[in-house]
Amino acid sequence: MTTTRAARGRPRAVSRAMLEDAATELFLEQGYAKTSVEQIAQRAGVSRNTFFNYFSGKADVFWVGIDGADRTLRRTLAEIDDSWAPLEGVTRAVLAVAADFGPSSVPWVLTHATIIGSIDDLRSTAADRVAAVSELIGLHLAGRTGLPTHDIRVRGAANAVTAAIVTALGAWSAAGVSRGALEPFVATALAPAVRGFDEELAHAASVQ
Repeated sequence: MTTTRAARGRPRAVSRAMLEDAATELFLEQGYAKTSVEQIAQRAGVSRNTFFNYFSGKADVFWVGIDGADRTLRRTLAEIDDSWAPLEGVTRAVLAVAADFGPSSVPWVLTHATIIGSIDDLRSTAADRVAAVSELIGLHLAGRTGLPTHDIRVRGAANAVTAAIVTALGAWSAAGVSRGALEPFVATALAPAVRGFDEELAHAASVQ
């Protein structure tokens, strides 16, 4: 029988991290497919409705750390100095976010994907997040250059940067205990990804 974490007396504050911990325990104990939202909520000592105040589904629990980084990236991009070239600013923002990820900060899902079993939900929610990051970067580049968001240079640069981030995350998580911080992995992946677009977008920004 699944145990609950409900405490006596005053209920403790609920957080995304608390629900993430409860879900992670259950995924490891009985597998992803056999774990329900109701079980996660019970393990965390909250109601099913409370779970849905934080997540739209159980697969979203995988991405607590990544979603936090996305929100930080959005804020960091908004604070970029206009004196920097468009992709220089994006690079600085991405590296600033990556700097928050130390060697022990790897999202659980990146190192335990094989334990999950069925990965359809994982792929779907991962794809949604990759698309959202690319869209965010594209909107920033369009605003900085004056080009439309559908311009092939804007879309190409945004996709290249996003692919570099995903590649860096994969290499970092696979590096094991010797991985170190995420930032050097991202810097290495970003350098060739932005090189081909840097001059073109900087020129586009200068003539708008």
